[in-house]
Amino acid sequence: MRIFADVHRKKDDSGYRITYTTDGEVFKHVDSPMDIPAQAGDEVFVDTIPIIHTNAFIELLRKGVEVYYLRRLSLIEKMRQRLGIPKSAKNDVKILMNIEEKWFKRGDEDFLAMRQLISSFRRLERDKQRLENQSKDVPDVTKDSFRRFIDHVEEEKLIIAKPVTEEAERRFPFFKTIAEELGITGENHLLAREALAELLTYVDFNLSFTRIRRYLGLYPRHGERYNHDARKALERLTRGLITGAITAKHLVDIAKTIWLTYIRETQRLAGIPAQQQG
Repeated sequence: MRIFADVHRKKDDSGYRITYTTDGEVFKHVDSPMDIPAQAGDEVFVDTIPIIHTNAFIELLRKGVEVYYLRRLSLIEKMRQRLGIPKSAKNDVKILMNIEEKWFKRGDEDFLAMRQLISSFRRLERDKQRLENQSKDVPDVTKDSFRRFIDHVEEEKLIIAKPVTEEAERRFPFFKTIAEELGITGENHLLAREALAELLTYVDFNLSFTRIRRYLGLYPRHGERYNHDARKALERLTRGLITGAITAKHLVDIAKTIWLTYIRETQRLAGIPAQQQG
């Protein structure tokens, strides 16, 4: 059975509401993904998986339910404009039913669990950037206060980075090997390992390096889509390894080292002789 569901915020902003259907005719509403009547072997297609519902969707996966979510939420708005229909939960579910399967990504427990931890770290990164930007426009007498706030955020980042890297070591077989290859195994490289954990979570290193470069925005082409958060993680990792200003070549070299190590270890576990990578 296939179930299509739209996950949206309630009008009073008290949480999320899920509207779902199996046939596009009869719609039902629940507050939790666990209340969707999906069983082992069923497929659930959703527009998005909110962080707050991570554990519930993981439980669905453990039941044997296949969960798929949109690669780009903007597809719904584009389809809405193309069809000339108003925004509503039911209409958005109908739109989901008409989007090609290639635009959905299959969810897995490793990704969802890592994303949940990484989201807290990224929130701190945004807080730090906001404080740094604000500190540029304040009088000198208040800059020290902003510096204390920024230092506090840096301390919190270290606290959050530890469980992120520990979970990455547990879920990604090659995490330690890649960290050793990059030389970021010591306690002084905790933030670099967190950045590596983000890259292994969001980048599919089974792809060709050309596609990985494009995903990370490592081609000098204007207007090309790329994953900005993954690119920022690569930049943070590179800054932890390079003294002085980082360049595009540094970013490419670090990304390629990760990719080559990943491919080598994948082939080793599969019993495939090592091949020359280009």
